[in-house]
Amino acid sequence: MPEGAGWTTFKPLSSFTVGEVCRSAAEKLRERNIQEPRNNAELLVLHVLGLERAQLLRDWNEPFPAEHWERLQALLARKAAGEPVQYLIGEQWFYGLPFAVSPAVLIPRPETELLVEAVLEAADRLWPATAGEAPPDGPAAAAGPGGGNPAAGPTVVDVGTGSGAIAVTLAALRPRWRVCASDLSPDALAVARANAARHGAAARMTFVRGDLLGPFARPRPGAGDDAAGGVAGLRIDVLVSNPPYIPAGDIAGLQPEVRDHEPRLALDGGDDGLTPYRRMAEQLARLSALPRIVGFELGIGQAQAVADLLRGIGAWREVRIIPDYAGIDRHVLAVE
Repeated sequence: MPEGAGWTTFKPLSSFTVGEVCRSAAEKLRERNIQEPRNNAELLVLHVLGLERAQLLRDWNEPFPAEHWERLQALLARKAAGEPVQYLIGEQWFYGLPFAVSPAVLIPRPETELLVEAVLEAADRLWPATAGEAPPDGPAAAAGPGGGNPAAGPTVVDVGTGSGAIAVTLAALRPRWRVCASDLSPDALAVARANAARHGAAARMTFVRGDLLGPFARPRPGAGDDAAGGVAGLRIDVLVSNPPYIPAGDIAGLQPEVRDHEPRLALDGGDDGLTPYRRMAEQLARLSALPRIVGFELGIGQAQAVADLLRGIGAWREVRIIPDYAGIDRHVLAVE
């Protein structure tokens, strides 16, 4: 913790219990105006002690182990300085699954679960034979992106995958789908690969480094192609993306936890936040075929513009806007 940051350590007495440490830590974070101080304090205590939430209740009145004190103090000081607790513990839960996260990736948000839910529902209507969980070791599941088994279900591409939360969740829940995750950041792809391995989906996924839909475009005659991993011209059935959508001028006004710690590459959406959507809309013409489903996450006030962008292409029977838990128009889903 840098000097002068205002963090005051507190010394535990030998009789301090786990619960008392949690309460004292939460109070210190509250004094620093940290949001959700109790939850942050408990997450750090759980991490340091290697406990699950239910075990914290079990050990609430047990003495706090002295050998973990210095590590907890260091993490609390960093939390008080504004670091996201997810980076401190290296994990965030998404759609019921734990995902490793690092400062190389955006922290998965609960509202993005609604995008996954909408994509699952729409795709299960178009590919009912692959709805629900299925054994991943059959011939249908063995076909990777671009494989020749149409019975395996849709080929899904998650653009700007970050931690892989969307792509890995879809692959884990639908083992017969072919899922490709792309990102411009090699460090983000490393995190996504690790999460895919953690959830037993790595062998059924492809990871590609590239800018938006560039890696998947048909090669232009006589020109070099920016594709990687042999996916140029890949037929994409489902395109899903949570791209950067914060207007560049708004980044300075974001919460310090986001502004100062999450990767700018995953935040900056250009002058009005819509640059990635316009670019992907233009790149769609270079794909081998238009996706049957397109699902985008968006920023506040952007849904109508992106919906109109997709409606203007005229390829989908339905283009609808999906609100998040707070009633904010957060996603656009286009379905053939």
